[in-house]
Amino acid sequence: MTTTMTKPPADAVPEPPRRGRRRSKASRAGGTLHAGPIAYIILALFTIGSLFPLVWSAIAASRDNQRLAQTPPPLWFGGNLFDKLEVAWNDANLGEAFLNTTIVAGISAFTIVFLSTIAGFAFAKLRFRGRGALMLIVIGTMMVPPQLSIIPLYMMVAKLDWSDQLQAVILPSLVNAFGVFFMRQYLLQALPDEIIEAARVDGASSWRVIWHVVFPAARPAMAVLGMLMFVQSWNDFLWPFLVLTQNGSPTVQVAIAGLGRGYTPDQSLIMAGALLGTLPLLLVFAIFGKQIVGGIMQGAVKG
Repeated sequence: MTTTMTKPPADAVPEPPRRGRRRSKASRAGGTLHAGPIAYIILALFTIGSLFPLVWSAIAASRDNQRLAQTPPPLWFGGNLFDKLEVAWNDANLGEAFLNTTIVAGISAFTIVFLSTIAGFAFAKLRFRGRGALMLIVIGTMMVPPQLSIIPLYMMVAKLDWSDQLQAVILPSLVNAFGVFFMRQYLLQALPDEIIEAARVDGASSWRVIWHVVFPAARPAMAVLGMLMFVQSWNDFLWPFLVLTQNGSPTVQVAIAGLGRGYTPDQSLIMAGALLGTLPLLLVFAIFGKQIVGGIMQGAVKG
């Protein structure tokens, strides 16, 4: 008895591949990738390295000079942390220094973000004579060391009789060349020309375009720039040290610089002041960091 093999018809539909193979091919073609143990180890090492300076400041603040001078240095907390923090808070008058620095950093960051967004929009989307030359001048000012402007700034502050006043610190920081360049680069990609033209056709004035079109489109970059400028102003030391040293209410960094003075500086007290000066920045980032990162990702998806 012989069996005959039938040939499948030409229009037969081929059998689909197995589900497991399809998933593996999809994952290789750009699906979700899962990190392996090496990636977690590398991330853990980077995290430990980033947190080590802060942890070491807390360890040093909890010890005394004699223990800090020993070899090897201490690697765990002592029992004087809260006492040192209290002494640093009272000796440096950090409560008033925090208020002064918050005022200076808040006004500076807000003004820089506002003016940089408007200027960045002008350089990115408006056509006017000398735009390229002016942008080169703005970029060129970023290459000038800020120490070169200290003497003329101090002479101007002295003539205005602003010594030992907060406006002497606020005024020179209201405009930032990096902020203008940063916002220009962002708006070149994030703000299409068609949206501006549509607003013009609807009869919107220049200020209405800036308020209702530019600011919403630039919100993620404005958040990032505001955070950067706030941190920069909070950590500024040289210029506030020159103009806010007599009335007893300097900024945080200047107040910390006055800790531990003496024939033998108290290093633990200095570390305690540095730790207190860093905590507000960590608190600000802990509160607004998620919104900033989310805004960046939202802007990237829209772009």
